[in-house]
Amino acid sequence: METFESLVRAEFTPKNTYLNTASSALLPARAVAALDRAVRLRAEGRPLDPLFADVEACRAAYARLAGVPVERVAAGATVAVFSSLVAASLPPGAEVLTADDDFTSVLNPFHARGDLKVRSAPLEGLAGAVRPGTALVAVSAAQSADGRIADLPALREAARSHGARTYVDFSQAAGWLPVEAGAYDYTVAITFKWLLGAHGAAFLTAPGDFGDLVPVQAGWTAGENPWDSCYGPVAELAHSARRFDTTPALFSYAGLRASLTLLEELGVDAVRAHDLALADRFRAGLTALGHEPLPAPGSPIVSVPGLGRLQPELSRAGIEVSNRAGNLRASFHLYNTAADVDRLLDALSG
Repeated sequence: METFESLVRAEFTPKNTYLNTASSALLPARAVAALDRAVRLRAEGRPLDPLFADVEACRAAYARLAGVPVERVAAGATVAVFSSLVAASLPPGAEVLTADDDFTSVLNPFHARGDLKVRSAPLEGLAGAVRPGTALVAVSAAQSADGRIADLPALREAARSHGARTYVDFSQAAGWLPVEAGAYDYTVAITFKWLLGAHGAAFLTAPGDFGDLVPVQAGWTAGENPWDSCYGPVAELAHSARRFDTTPALFSYAGLRASLTLLEELGVDAVRAHDLALADRFRAGLTALGHEPLPAPGSPIVSVPGLGRLQPELSRAGIEVSNRAGNLRASFHLYNTAADVDRLLDALSG
C-alpha cells in the first residue's frame, strides 16, 4: 500500500534543497511525463482532442478541490486577467477594499480602472474596515510576502452585513489550505504554486447566477458550442462559468491534470499537516538562532526580516529561497523534509 511518503518520493527528485514553492512549485514526475506526451502529440501532428479533454478534467478536479459544482469554474491563464474581469463588473465610483500591500495581480486591475474608489487597510483589520457603500472586498487568502492568513470567515460576515461582494485569491493557499469557494462571490487561483502545475493555468469560481460578471474577454472557447463559435460574434455563450474562459494553454493543462490527480491521492489535509509541521520546525529553529520570523501562524510560508540579502549565497549553496523586500522567505511543501529545514537552519547559523 502506497503511503504519503512513498507517493511523494516516487514523484519528486530535486537536485537541491528547494524551499521556494511560494514562487513556483516543483513538477511531479507524472506531470513531466504528461507534458512530454503533449509536446510529442503536437510535434507529430496528431489531433489535439486529448489536450482539450485535459482542460475539462482539470476544471472538474479543481471544482472538487474548491467544493463547488463544475459549472461554477472558469479556466484561464492568470489571476490578473480574472481580476480584470471582476474589476470590469463594477460601476463607476464603486468602492473596492483591499489589504495593504497585497499581491499586485489582485490589486492593480482595480486601480487601472481609474474610476473606482480603491482603499486599503491592514490585513488584520480588513473585516472591520468594511463599511456601508463598500461594493467589493478583494484579498489573498494567504499573503505572498509573508504567509499571513486572512480571517476569511470574519471578512465574509462583514461583507454580507454591508451588502458587499467578496473576491478571494487562493493562489498561495489552494493545495494546502481547504478552499471553500462557495462561501465567497468570486475566487481565483493560479496553479503553478501549491497545486504543482506549470505556468499558464488558473481558475475562477463564480456564483451560479454569475454575479455581476460580464464576459468582456470572451473568445471562441466561451461559446456553448466552441467549435461553432470560431467566426463572428459568439451566438450563444456557455451556460456555465465556461463563458469566462480564455483560450487555454493546452500544455499547461496537460501537466496540471496529472498534478491535481496526485494532490487528490494525497489529500489536502495530509499535505497541510506535512507542510505546517516543517514550517513550525523552521520557526522554532529560527528562534533558537535568535531570529524572529514575521508572525504568520498556521502558514507554510515563513518570512524572516533582514535576511533576504543571504538569498544569492544560499542559492550558490544549493538552497533555494526568496528575497522579498529584504526578508528571507522560505516556503514548505509536500516534497520537503525535516532534513531540508535543518540544512537551511545550519546555513543561517554560520
